[in-house]
Amino acid sequence: MRVAIIADWLTAFGGAERVIAELALLYPDAPIFTTMAHRTYRRSLSSQRIHTTSLQWGFGFLRRHQLLLPWMPCAVEGIDLRGFDVILSSSHAVSKGCIAPPTAVHVCYCHTPMRYAWEMEEQYFDDFHIPKRLRAPLRRTLKHVRRWDLQTAKRVDHFIANSTTTQERIKRIYNRESVVIPPPVHASFFQTLLQTVDCRLQTRPYFLSVSRLVPYKRVDLLIAAANAKGLPLHIAGEGQDRRRLERLAGPTVRFLGRVPDEDLPGLYAGASAFLFPAFEDAGLVPMEAQACGTPVIAYGKGGVCDTVKDGATGITFHEQSLSSLLEAIGRFSAVSWDHRRIRAHARQFSAERFREKISEEVVRAVDFSHAPA
Repeated sequence: MRVAIIADWLTAFGGAERVIAELALLYPDAPIFTTMAHRTYRRSLSSQRIHTTSLQWGFGFLRRHQLLLPWMPCAVEGIDLRGFDVILSSSHAVSKGCIAPPTAVHVCYCHTPMRYAWEMEEQYFDDFHIPKRLRAPLRRTLKHVRRWDLQTAKRVDHFIANSTTTQERIKRIYNRESVVIPPPVHASFFQTLLQTVDCRLQTRPYFLSVSRLVPYKRVDLLIAAANAKGLPLHIAGEGQDRRRLERLAGPTVRFLGRVPDEDLPGLYAGASAFLFPAFEDAGLVPMEAQACGTPVIAYGKGGVCDTVKDGATGITFHEQSLSSLLEAIGRFSAVSWDHRRIRAHARQFSAERFREKISEEVVRAVDFSHAPA
């Protein structure tokens, strides 16, 4: 089979981009098509392997892919996929709208139907400080995007959802069935030495957050809890909300900035608990923390419902409020955590297992397309 991989865009390294990296390992001969890519991806995956659209020039000039959203549907539809047998798209925006050859099978790993188009329009406007005078034209643009997004769902032969939350959304919005495969946890997170962790169980010095610093991630809630109880809190990550959060932070809160990937496993392993107050469709970082043997305290909605076992690998709370979070921290302190059990639970989300499951679903989709009617 000749496989093509399609990405929305490759402009930063997050959960969606980690999926692309694993798909590239699974299908090493497959070219990667995307609307635009940062030069770091062109170096890491080789410039010969990544193929961008005409929007690449605009991205090089504007440096913000969000500004090019109105032109992305046309750009992704213009990708020439003739000669490929399998189209494997990784989509949270536009890549599922590519036009596959009639004889090809299109499998979409869906991170979510566009959240800012279907469910979080006002929140995105607020979080990214969109001026009120621009909101009316943007709403008109998103109306067209929604119509296009709904129509292009028919171009997908087989949907894979990254969580049961996304699976429900695919059914509700697209009226399509899907199977669930959580995103992959890199092998490096399973390589921390639990013997070292076990020796520090009584002296683990901090709670940890790893997140982009944007309002919907609710890092402000963690800071409020740290201030209220004097909890040592380390916050790794950068983003537009950092200055506001620093103004809120008390003396026990430490901002680490961007932490290199190679340093993250040790940071997770050294924490008392990983704190995750956001509502995310999947949520890769709580899975990484568990792979390091670290329990998670998470808002119990979205992808964590699939990956965190309440009372065994973490604690969930059910309101994004200070009182609910503090109650969960209290319950966490009363549990004796088995860090090997936490890591064993996380192994089902390993990158190796992810690639196996994706391969099985691609084969199943191809076999189904070839089956007699």
